[in-house]
Amino acid sequence: MDINEIIEQRIAKLGALSAKNVALYPAKVPIHSAIGRILSNFEEGKQVTLCGRVMANRAHGKVNFMDLRDTTGKIQLYVKRDVVGEEKAAILEQLDIADIICASGELFKTHTGEFTLKVLDFSILSKALRPLPEKWHGLKDVELRYRQRYLDLLSNEDVKKVFLLRAKIIRSIRDFLEKKGFLEVETPMMHDIAGGAAGRPFKTFHNEYSMDLFLRIAPELYLKRLLVGGLDRVYEINRSFRNEGVSTRHNPEFTMLEVYQAYADYEDMINLTQELICHVAKEVMGKEELSYQGKAIDLKTPWNRESFAALVKDKFGIEPQDDADLMLKKIQAKGFARDKSRLSRSQINKIVEDGLEAGIQGNPVFVTDYFSSLCPLAKNKKDNPLISERFELYIAGMEVANAYSELNDPLEQRRRFEEEIKDIAGEEKKTVDNDYLLALEHGMPPAGGLGIGIDRLIMLLADQPSIRDVILFPLLRPPGQEEDKG
Repeated sequence: MDINEIIEQRIAKLGALSAKNVALYPAKVPIHSAIGRILSNFEEGKQVTLCGRVMANRAHGKVNFMDLRDTTGKIQLYVKRDVVGEEKAAILEQLDIADIICASGELFKTHTGEFTLKVLDFSILSKALRPLPEKWHGLKDVELRYRQRYLDLLSNEDVKKVFLLRAKIIRSIRDFLEKKGFLEVETPMMHDIAGGAAGRPFKTFHNEYSMDLFLRIAPELYLKRLLVGGLDRVYEINRSFRNEGVSTRHNPEFTMLEVYQAYADYEDMINLTQELICHVAKEVMGKEELSYQGKAIDLKTPWNRESFAALVKDKFGIEPQDDADLMLKKIQAKGFARDKSRLSRSQINKIVEDGLEAGIQGNPVFVTDYFSSLCPLAKNKKDNPLISERFELYIAGMEVANAYSELNDPLEQRRRFEEEIKDIAGEEKKTVDNDYLLALEHGMPPAGGLGIGIDRLIMLLADQPSIRDVILFPLLRPPGQEEDKG
């Protein structure tokens, strides 16, 4: 039977139920319990009401055994026709798998020990006109899973567990930071200047003010304005946007944690990062030893450090005093970016980091000693102005966090902004954020700032190979176009 015949049959059942004045999509739902709570505190003989989706329906003479599932769990229903009565027995004939119902009755255990509800009454809450997908676990169409995530969640318990885990991880992060005295804040998602990080923005337009706006690349500059305003410890779990490529590690819309602490530096951020990630792993996963895509990961601290300056000198022959053109020539000599005639500093930084990732596999590694020319918002080291007080954290070869001692000198920051935009041309041309510089002129305390990619952290803890596996609704090409396989 094809899908159209199934839909026609279900619409016919819908009509038959409507003819009997059965309310098929009622607005009011009876007071009910979560199935998981009932199962964890099971009391034989207890009268309960449960709501959920019918996942199986097996008829044996005048008895139907159904599986009812909600977000919290699954329970068996025992529906005896002479108990529910002729009217409800007739409705039972029109029920299909995937219908959503409410059932009231008495709890008992079968002779095999299965938790079961003896149904005394039931009602339909929503009639499903389409069936659940069959053999979903063996489905090879990965794009369809992402595009119809609702079916993926219904049909694959492991997928649902990933997103329940995601919620626990974010809740654990919030609890940790609250106990550390950090205040959760919200900053604008639409900016009049695209700034705070390197990246191509999404552009929009506000009709009332007749002004161009950009979806935020990062909330950094707004969060540091709050440091100026006297909020010494702030964080935001934010949605940010980059109008760039899509891969197993990149989605145009993504979730970041950004944390700023006054009177701190990047060494304090190293300690905070270790403590935060270890706390989350122990609280949510119950351990500090993980496995990611077959790689054993040990989160026990202290984590190792590697020098970016030493790594790029060894791999590319690049020195911190090299200008962008010389860096590009050295990169091209090693077989990278051969078709490029000019790159911005941030693009060069990305190529270099991609070339280094393969050598930073396994356990967490803090990569420090980034070139100052690649870090326009970070302070320089006192003993070497060519090197910044910055780190990036890699776990299993994947960049998970970025932090530095925040530059709070308004004159030096202006000079760097103006130097940075010289490398950018055409549609990507940026302007200096004068309002942020004005804020710095009022005095920003020394501070450490930290950004953690929430999606990537969840990939690691949930052992998922692609960022799309931890985002409920990742951005996809229009139907019919081939998706990126990266």
